[in-house]
Amino acid sequence: MIIVMGLPGAGKSTVMKGVSADVKMLNYGTLMFEIAKEKFGISNRDKIRKLPVGQQKEVQAAVAEKLSSESGKVVLDTHCSIKTSKGYFPGLPFELLSKLDVEALVLITAKPEEVFARRQNDPTRDRKDDVKLEDVQEHDDMNRALLAAYAAHRGCPAKIIYNAQGKMEEASAQLQAILE
Repeated sequence: MIIVMGLPGAGKSTVMKGVSADVKMLNYGTLMFEIAKEKFGISNRDKIRKLPVGQQKEVQAAVAEKLSSESGKVVLDTHCSIKTSKGYFPGLPFELLSKLDVEALVLITAKPEEVFARRQNDPTRDRKDDVKLEDVQEHDDMNRALLAAYAAHRGCPAKIIYNAQGKMEEASAQLQAILE
């Protein structure tokens, strides 16, 4: 499994759409939403991060169980960390990571100004909680620290790919090279 992470608005899903590898693509947030909707009745996936941490952990555990049974080449689209009212919650707790056969970890990021603008201009998602540019930078810093911790825990390579505005094809090509 190759895990692709990043901030909301960094362009993970967009970069992944530019990849032409023969792999199974899974979205961690979609899997979490399916479970959280059934268990807790939430109405959209952006509300997952507003659940109490205990409920988020319960949903993560259910997703980890589901992912551990996947076979073949899998690419998982997820968040490195989730900003909650109590602080940053690891998107991939070590207990979850221990259940997965991780080949590589990839962090897709962009300049904080670009991420901030993308969030403000995305009508399909509820991402306007981070009203300050400094919040985006802080979240990216947290993700970089967690990326290093995740890679050390699994003993696998970690790669940072910059998805600069207007350069999605270059970012996709870097991800494609990792998948080959």
